[in-house]
Amino acid sequence: MNYEEVLEKLEKSKNPRNADSMARFGIRPKAKVYGVSMPAIRKIAKEIKKDHKLALKLFDSKIHEAKILATIIAQKEKITEKEIECWIKKFDSWDIVDQCCMNLFSGIKISRKKIKEWAENEKEFIRRTAFSMIAVMAVKNKEMKDEDFLKFFSLIAKYATDERNFVKKAVNWALRQIGKRNKRLNKEAINLARNILEIGKNKDLKSVKWIANNALLELTSEKYQKRFKY
Repeated sequence: MNYEEVLEKLEKSKNPRNADSMARFGIRPKAKVYGVSMPAIRKIAKEIKKDHKLALKLFDSKIHEAKILATIIAQKEKITEKEIECWIKKFDSWDIVDQCCMNLFSGIKISRKKIKEWAENEKEFIRRTAFSMIAVMAVKNKEMKDEDFLKFFSLIAKYATDERNFVKKAVNWALRQIGKRNKRLNKEAINLARNILEIGKNKDLKSVKWIANNALLELTSEKYQKRFKY
């Protein structure tokens, strides 16, 4: 399937009602939004399989769903650091960030090494990428050790003070997913959440209080207390 055929397929799958719904959930990219569902996008990706050149071209399109499709068909072994940096600078919605982390970035060593750098970046969606990466790795990367996640705690504590909606939600997501990996990380994440809550009280920051309280609600719930046999 070539570039023009893919765009035609996406256009035929347009769903204006779904596009409106996406906008209500904060998905308002600069690119056109067709409202194509993720199952439909994945079905197209299955037909294409992996095609790195096509992925690069699709990501440079002005169509939101084409960019998401690009993150699925891109090849981890072929993407370069320059291409990764180019893509991240063009992120303009929370869903493209999360899809890219889930479909591509979390499995690439180069991008894992960029987490601290991205967290320190002031741009909202670049900073979100750092914490989405941590959250996704906590779920998908079974080979990672507890220490690999504990080193992210200082970043979580520091940027829990970022009041921007798409950052605070990613920071919360990262904290919760780390705390759901195993008993040790559950305890450590609960302690971190409590420490973050103290920061919130001292600085009167709503984001900090929300991140900590929301994480504590889940991580101390009966579900996880039973799972980890406290």
